[in-house]
Amino acid sequence: MGWLGPEEWQAVLLSLRVSLVATLVALPLGLAVAWALARGRFRGHALLSALVHTPLVLPPVVTGYLLLLAFNPSAPLGAMMESLGLPLAFRWTGAALAAAVMAFPLMVRPIRLAFENVDPALEETAGTLGASRLRVFLTVTLPLSRTGIIAGVVLAFAKAMGEFGATITFVANIPGETRTVPSAIYAFLQVPGGDAAAWRLVLVALVLSLGAVVVSELLTRRAAR
Repeated sequence: MGWLGPEEWQAVLLSLRVSLVATLVALPLGLAVAWALARGRFRGHALLSALVHTPLVLPPVVTGYLLLLAFNPSAPLGAMMESLGLPLAFRWTGAALAAAVMAFPLMVRPIRLAFENVDPALEETAGTLGASRLRVFLTVTLPLSRTGIIAGVVLAFAKAMGEFGATITFVANIPGETRTVPSAIYAFLQVPGGDAAAWRLVLVALVLSLGAVVVSELLTRRAAR
């Protein structure tokens, strides 16, 4: 892709970095929440499900604004993250957090469905043979749910790559720091003569998105076999 300029390459590499970190950060919590929704029978089950899916129906700008209120340096959470050496507001780490929040529902749903399709009798059998609940989860539930997990991971990564509204509200559009591919496309469209650069990034986004879907399909088929 030598036809990309330095600023465009910067946006592409930052988007890949943000999306990868967002997906990795969201995955452990996504597995836990999906398992709780699939297997749990507790008060607040419906509330948890509603909270998980809220980013899907809430305007992304609202999500970004709420993140800004919660994690700006003058807020308690923001100050705590600053003290830990992990500032979020107007940093690429904040872009990863916003992407993770927006992608989380798309990750949880297929994983939850995969967990629900695992026969509980298999888990109970492993338990009667002396396996702990954690070992049952790691050696029975997770392997049998791998197609759903793969689908959830790929959907989350693709959503993180395309996230715009929450990201630009929370961390702005700072070149080299928070300007991901969608933000860069928006920025290029605002200046005269920026159409060519915007189109190049649109093509990159299409290639990455289609590539993610193809990889997901191949991995899912392999896992099913």
